[in-house]
Amino acid sequence: MKKIRHIFKKLILKKLYVKFVAQNTTLHKDIEQTFLARKCKAKKDTIQKKFEHLMVYYPEYAFLFFWRIKKKNYRFKSLFVNQDYLCKIFGSTKIAGGIHCYHPFASVINAKKIGENFQFRNGLTIGNKANDNSKVPTIGNNVTVGANVVIIGEITIGHNVTIGAGAVVVKNVPDNCIVAGNPAKIIRYI
Repeated sequence: MKKIRHIFKKLILKKLYVKFVAQNTTLHKDIEQTFLARKCKAKKDTIQKKFEHLMVYYPEYAFLFFWRIKKKNYRFKSLFVNQDYLCKIFGSTKIAGGIHCYHPFASVINAKKIGENFQFRNGLTIGNKANDNSKVPTIGNNVTVGANVVIIGEITIGHNVTIGAGAVVVKNVPDNCIVAGNPAKIIRYI
């Protein structure tokens, strides 16, 4: 049964690539970023081969892919993504290319905009303040977020920022810095 499932996945992947990935530069960036971040040793020289490799061996990439294409067919999606991920990314959230998720477990992402090369880990909450969806964060380019981080309110996270595990961010964060703690404070500039 496992072998049949694997063959079926491979056939579907070729169709997914042609329909959604071939001409989509944002997905190309996501693929390249994930392939690099995961330090994949597989010799894959084309975007299509990298895409197929990530979809088969990295369910966290598959989760982000299906969110990106807004595919709602859960049976189809379940071939690639384990339902245990329970990660929610609001449809109103705009995310630039290069997103990478190490562990999407128990994460909720509700932001105005997230820039390029966003990386996150499990337990992330990005959301509104006082249940008002107009008061959600804006996140810059090249932001890396550790596990169990909370980013709340109508705040801005600058470019080239690292947010340490367990941080609670409720105020603006400038460019080029590392923040950590509860409430989050600047640890140093980079």
